[in-house]
Amino acid sequence: MPRSLDSCHTAVVQGYVIEGHVPADLIKKVLADKPSLQGLGVAGMPIGSPGMEGSPPQPYNVMAFDKNGDIQLYAHR
Repeated sequence: MPRSLDSCHTAVVQGYVIEGHVPADLIKKVLADKPSLQGLGVAGMPIGSPGMEGSPPQPYNVMAFDKNGDIQLYAHR
């Protein structure tokens, strides 16, 4: 997993690494679509992400990464 996506929680779900406060709908999408990714990550703990409720919510990016450590934007929330 790329160090730039380090966060507070890590899980492996059906072979995909999930790092940080990734929304459940995006995890479900990855599991349904089965893209050729290593996983998804949200860096830090942005206010408004799942489990980090608060006001005002901060926009944040959910990033996808592959086995080579290449990172790309998966979703913006």
